[in-house]
Amino acid sequence: MKKIIIIGILSFLIQSSTGFSQAGISNTYMNPVIPGDHSDCTLTKVGDHFYTTGSSFNPTPVIYHSTDLVHWEAIAQPVSAAWKEYGDKPSGGCWGGQIVYYNNKYWDYFSRANTMYFVAADKPEGPWSMPVKVNQPSQLPYGLGYDNSVFTDDDGKWYLIVKNGQPNNGIVELGNDGQPTGVVYDLNWLNTKNDNFPYSWAEGPVMWKDNGYYYYSFARDVSGGQKVMRSKKLTADKSEWTTPVDLFNENDPNKSKAIFFGPNHASAAVKLKDGTSWLLHPVWSRANNNEWYGQGRQGLLNQVRYEDNNEVVADYPVNASKTAPNLSLSGIQWMVPKSDFFTTAKLNPEWSFLGYTPTETYSITERPGWLRLSPKSPTKSNTVIKTDPEHNYSLITRLDFDPKSTSDEAGIRIINGAENLYAKIYSSLNKQGDKVICFSFDKTSYEANNNIGNVLWLKIVRNNHILTGFYSADGTNWRQVGEPVNVSVLDGYTKDYNGWCGNRQGLYVQGKAADFDLYIYRDAYTPILAECPANQYGTARATLSKEVIVLDDIHNDDWSLYAGVEFGDKDYARASDLVEMTASCGAKGGVVEVWLDSIGTGKKIATCKIKNTGGLAVFKKFQAKTVQTIGRHDVYLKFAGQGEDKLFLLKEFVFKSKAQ
Repeated sequence: MKKIIIIGILSFLIQSSTGFSQAGISNTYMNPVIPGDHSDCTLTKVGDHFYTTGSSFNPTPVIYHSTDLVHWEAIAQPVSAAWKEYGDKPSGGCWGGQIVYYNNKYWDYFSRANTMYFVAADKPEGPWSMPVKVNQPSQLPYGLGYDNSVFTDDDGKWYLIVKNGQPNNGIVELGNDGQPTGVVYDLNWLNTKNDNFPYSWAEGPVMWKDNGYYYYSFARDVSGGQKVMRSKKLTADKSEWTTPVDLFNENDPNKSKAIFFGPNHASAAVKLKDGTSWLLHPVWSRANNNEWYGQGRQGLLNQVRYEDNNEVVADYPVNASKTAPNLSLSGIQWMVPKSDFFTTAKLNPEWSFLGYTPTETYSITERPGWLRLSPKSPTKSNTVIKTDPEHNYSLITRLDFDPKSTSDEAGIRIINGAENLYAKIYSSLNKQGDKVICFSFDKTSYEANNNIGNVLWLKIVRNNHILTGFYSADGTNWRQVGEPVNVSVLDGYTKDYNGWCGNRQGLYVQGKAADFDLYIYRDAYTPILAECPANQYGTARATLSKEVIVLDDIHNDDWSLYAGVEFGDKDYARASDLVEMTASCGAKGGVVEVWLDSIGTGKKIATCKIKNTGGLAVFKKFQAKTVQTIGRHDVYLKFAGQGEDKLFLLKEFVFKSKAQ
C-alpha cells in the first residue's frame, strides 16, 4: 500500500536536494540544498535575494545566490586567484567569508593566514576589488583572527564578529570605509583557559537580532555542537548575556539516525516576510563509516524557531522531508556542476582555481570557444575545478594537446582536499615516446595507444565509488582505458579533515599548455543510475544485490530528479530522439513521464510504458520516442499507474541521440 514518505539512511546517501510544488506534491525539500563542499557557510539577505559563501581553503571561493533558499547558483569569485598573497597549499587559502551590503556597496570579508581582508564591488556579481587588509584596532588585545562574520544592526552600524584562538572572542565596530572605528567589545570571558575552555574552540561566531535581542552563536569545533546566547544590549558585560545553550534541537528523537549529525559552524539566522527564520550550516556525511566524508561539509538548510521566552532552537538535520521556505521560485537550476562550452567572455564563476594562479596561465579568449590552460611552472600543474557533489555522473571534455615528454599531461581529474589522491584520465607520452591515453588512481594506472592524434575526447564515468575511463575520436564511439577503479578511499578520506576541504573535479594541465573545447558534467547519452537522483518524492534507494541497486518504492504521482543533464550543443552535436529505461515489474506496471526542468510547468518530452517483466528480479529495457531535445536540463521522471501498490523498480535510464 502507498505509505507516508519516510526517508531513511539509504535514500539520503543519494544526495537528495529539494523539491517544489507540482500537482499533488507538497512544497518540500531535503538536505543538502548545496551538495558538495560548502564549509563554514554564512548567509545574508539583501532585499528579496540571498547570498552565501564561506571557507574555500586552497580552491578560490565562490559566492552563491538564491531567491528561495533552496535553489542556488554560483555568481562570483570574490577573491582573485591572481592575488599574490593567496598561497598554494592544502588547508591554506581563504578561511571564513561573508558577503554583505553596506553603504551602497557589497563587501566580502575573509581571512587569509590569520589576517582579515575585505574586497568590495558595486554589485554581487563583481567585478570585485583586490583584497584590502583590515586594520588591527589597538583597543583589542588580540588579532582579528579567522572564520569571522559580519553583523549589521538595525541602527545601521555594522560589526566584525571576531575569533582568534581558543580564548579570544570579540565584536569590532566597522566604519563606512570598512575599517574598525576603535569601538570593540571583548568577550574574553566566554571561553577561558582557567575554565578549561568549556566550549572547546568557541569558533565561527555569528550574530543576528530578533525581537530586540542580540543572538550570538558559535560552534564548539568541527566535530560538532553549536551554542547560542542572547542579550538585550550589545555589550561586553558577561552578566547581560544568557548562558550559552544548544542552538540545534539535540533532543530530536530521530537524531541518532541522522546521516548529517553534529551540526556546527552555522550561519546567522535570517527572517522572511512570513515571520519564519532560517539558517545554513555545513556538515559532513558520516553514515556507513564516513563512506562519503571526502565530499566535504555540505550545505544544509534548517528552520529556526523562537519560543515565547525568546529562546531559540534550530531544527536538527534529520533524514526527513521538510517544508520549504515560503518564497518565490526564480528558475535557478539545481546546484550541481554545469556543462561549459567556454563561449562566454569570462570564465564561469562555478570554476575555482587551485591556489595562486597568475592570469597569464589561462585564457578563454585566445582561442574563441576553448579554454587554454598553461602550467604555473615547468613542475607545477594548473587546475580549474568545481565541487564533486554527487555519486553518479559522466565527465566529458574535448582536448587539443601535443605532449612532448612523459611529464606532459592534460585531461580530467578528481582530487581530494588534501591534494594527495587523484583519479584522472589524460593525454601524455609513455617511456617509449608514444602518445597514449592514461587512466589512473593512486598506484593503479592503465594506458592505451593514442591513434587519434592531438584532438580527442576523454570521459570519466562515476557509478558510486567505481570510476571508468574512456576516450574517443568523435565523442560518440567510446573505447575504455584499462579496468574500472574503486575510489572508496578518495570518497571517504578523513585524515587531517581532508585539508578542511571537499573533493573537487575539473580540468588540468602539467608540463605544457592545452586547449579544452568543453566540459560536460552529466551526459544524457551515458546511462544514468536511477538510484542517484538529486531529489525525489516518495521513492527510495534499495539494494537487491551487490551488483543491483535500484530506485524503489515507486508509486503513482512519485517522482525523481536528475540535475544538469546535457543533451547537446553546437559543439556537442547531439539531439535526443529516444529514451530507454531499464526496469523490473511483477505487477501491472505503469508509465514514466519524462519532464524537462519542472513537472507540469516544464516540457514533457516522453512517456515510457513499463510492463510486467516476470518479477522484480527480472530487468528488461523499455523504450519511448522523445521530443527532439538539446541543451542542458534538469530531468524529472514522474511515475504514474493505477492502484496503491508499488509500480516497478527502476535501475537506470539513458537517452539515444542522433548527430545534427
